[in-house]
Amino acid sequence: MNIKVTDYLNGLTQWKEELTKLREIILDCNLVEDFKWKHPCYTYKGKNIVLLHGFKEYSALLFYKGALLKDPKKILIQQTENVQAGRQIRFTNLEDINKLEASIKSYLLEAVEHEKSGRKIPIKKVSDFDFPIELGEKFKENPELETAFKNLTPGRQKGYLLHFSQAKQSSTRLSRIDKNTKRIFNGKGLNDCICGLSKRMPNCDGSHNQLSSK
Repeated sequence: MNIKVTDYLNGLTQWKEELTKLREIILDCNLVEDFKWKHPCYTYKGKNIVLLHGFKEYSALLFYKGALLKDPKKILIQQTENVQAGRQIRFTNLEDINKLEASIKSYLLEAVEHEKSGRKIPIKKVSDFDFPIELGEKFKENPELETAFKNLTPGRQKGYLLHFSQAKQSSTRLSRIDKNTKRIFNGKGLNDCICGLSKRMPNCDGSHNQLSSK
């Protein structure tokens, strides 16, 4: 057991029992416990297999290569369309975890087998995503915006391209681009925290709502 994970779990006010139980299940599968990105992370020969998360509405296991899993129980969740590899299993109570313990272990062991085999998930390149005409026009108007966009990580670029192109109306696409221009200049992704309060950095966890309520 990793002392940082123990301290993390002891400090929780929500999902403590659920995440502690999930920790026991994972360790029973002989994975190595680590603490990364401020969360318990479990690895096989240095490769990330699964992460423990606590959200406002649920606790979760996040499989890094969950898209490879067979999912016979149909319990894996793709968080957003932009998430290509990771998949979650979500829980709202300890009873559900206990009922699914055997299945959770089978998913974990399958994930390890995929890692052993070296199997990869084909990841879309930035160039594979639809590029809105409106964004190209904005780049012509403001070359610095184009530079800032290209300086973003590929994952952040993909997130924006998907978000912008999903809008059916040109006016909506333009509105989305304008709304996120400051984020792009700041090097932030669509779902990155910008208030500094998130407990799931760099991701936003809704903590910014505390600012508006004061």
